[in-house]
Amino acid sequence: MTKVKNGDFVQLHYTGTLEDGTVFDSSDGRGPLEFQVGGGGIIAGFNDAVMDMEVNGEKTFTLAPEQAYGEKREDLTREFPMDMLGDHAIEVGQVLRFSSPQGPVSGTVLSLDPDKFTVDFNHPLAGKTLEFSIKVVGVTDKPTQMGCSCTSPSDCSSC
Repeated sequence: MTKVKNGDFVQLHYTGTLEDGTVFDSSDGRGPLEFQVGGGGIIAGFNDAVMDMEVNGEKTFTLAPEQAYGEKREDLTREFPMDMLGDHAIEVGQVLRFSSPQGPVSGTVLSLDPDKFTVDFNHPLAGKTLEFSIKVVGVTDKPTQMGCSCTSPSDCSSC
């Protein structure tokens, strides 16, 4: 059997859960996730976990925050004046999109005060330990899927 190696395109089904068992993402009901091993664009621990697996191989593994989306960073929480919203109403928990020199970024509204609101720009899974159950369903030397090119197992918001 062919073992997954750096540069291969891997197709796999996955379920990602938090420590409390909450499912945060899954390929269930969708096609398999496809990504190029070592190609970037996917969390490092996930990439490393598929190395040397074979087609139909299954694995469950846990990733600490530093192997996934990193620790939650306080410097990515910002306050903004309420008057910058104009007539737009927002709510705690709402995801807002902002423009930056690096392109669009999303942040979650943490709090609202009469004169300001606070937004968290950390990835929603930052600071969390993640568990994945995966099954490799294909290994090729060329991509098999055309699409948004999103290779994250948990967030296609950039598509």
